[in-house]
Amino acid sequence: MTAYKAFPEGQFLFAPNPIDRYSIGDRTPGLTYNPDGSLDLWITRKDPGGRRSANWLPAPDGAFILSLRAYLPRPAMITGEYRAPPPVRL
Repeated sequence: MTAYKAFPEGQFLFAPNPIDRYSIGDRTPGLTYNPDGSLDLWITRKDPGGRRSANWLPAPDGAFILSLRAYLPRPAMITGEYRAPPPVRL
């Protein structure tokens, strides 16, 4: 998952953040998985704190977009059988 800041000129670019993290995924060191093997990502402007910090993708100020990339996806993703869950605002 990657967060891009939306600029008025129509560009979507990385924006500086306090931990220099612009994307988060299976290769991100130190992620904390749930007991059932699922993964919660915290996309916020401020550090969510505690155990959630390991799974934090800093969101830029203002408008931004999220992009999900799948490298070497399994067939279910290619056929559309699998769909990533949508972000949930808490």
